[in-house]
Order: sequence, then structure tokens, then C-alpha cells
Amino acid sequence: MARSATIQRRTQETDIELTVDLDGAGVAQVATGVGFFDHMLTLMAKHAAFDLTVRAKGDLHVDHHHTVEDVGICFGQALRQALGDKAGIRRYGHFTLPMDETLVTSAVDLGGRFSLVFAAEFPSAKIGDFDSELVEDFWQAAAANALANLHVVLHHGRNSHHISEAIFKATARALRMAVEADGRMTGVPSTKGTLSD
Repeated sequence: MARSATIQRRTQETDIELTVDLDGAGVAQVATGVGFFDHMLTLMAKHAAFDLTVRAKGDLHVDHHHTVEDVGICFGQALRQALGDKAGIRRYGHFTLPMDETLVTSAVDLGGRFSLVFAAEFPSAKIGDFDSELVEDFWQAAAANALANLHVVLHHGRNSHHISEAIFKATARALRMAVEADGRMTGVPSTKGTLSD
């Protein structure tokens, strides 16, 4: 059974089509108009081993916020849809990832409830022309729409580019673990018997 989904979102601020295949090979075709964000999405797909296609047009003449947040919304919705009833998955995933001088831990629960703890501060407000705070905004939108618990902890780091990259890679690896099939789990991994909202 294919675990993939396509989400379309059109507002007065953005026009987005996003497709994710959870059983892919890490192939990304991403065009959002925001170069640094494209870089983060591409490496996220690679480390999650998801195939990811994103086509986004946003009001970049205003700033990058609407585009980044709305792609996060679409990614979360696609992840949730592709997982179906979540039977047989591991549900939980975690990864601690070094990126040069930076170390980040990301832990996720695809249990059907939303919570975000984002314990990471960026030394600089900008990464090139990209607002550093948008990293948290993306993962806020993604976790909320996937109905996931996501905890991101920056242990240490000096370079904002490295911090952002470590967050995306660590979370990708945690998601990869969480969506994997668990050979010992035939049903939904919850004593409640359901992981839907």
C-alpha cells in the first residue's frame, strides 16, 4: 500500500502543491523561491528517505514568512494523510545529530496530538536573507498539522546555518525512524487502539 499524499493549498498569500512519499529514496524536487529553505527541504528529504516534491509561489515581495509557514502546513498535512491509520509503524523517533560545532537532538511522537518544544536559539537573526526564526515557524506548522509531538533541543552551536541544518537533519532522521514499519507491531501502536484525532 502506497504511503504517499499530495496537498494543494491556495490562498491570497501562497499557491502550493506538495507531494510526499514516505517510502521513497530521498529524492527532492523543490522550488519555493527561497533558496535557503529549498536547501533545508532538500536535505530533509534525503535524511528522512522521503521523496518530496514542492512547488510554491508566495508573496516573497512581503517576506518569506507565508511561504515557509504554508509549506510547513502542507508538509504536516501530507505526512498525516500518508500515514493513514498508522498501523504497524514505530510511532516514536529520535536522533542526535552533530553538524560541525553544533549538536541537536530531535524527538517525535506521531501519536495524534500536537505539542512543540523548540529549545534552540540562533546567534544571528538572518541566514543570508532568510529569517532564522522561520525555522521554528516551519516546524510549528508541520507538527501542528501532522498532529505530532516534536521536541527540538540545541545542545550547543555557534553558526546559525549549521544550527538550522542540524535541526532539519535531526528531525528528518527522527521522522524516518517514527514512520518505519515495526515488525513486532501488527496494529496501531497505542493501548487506546487508535492514533487518529
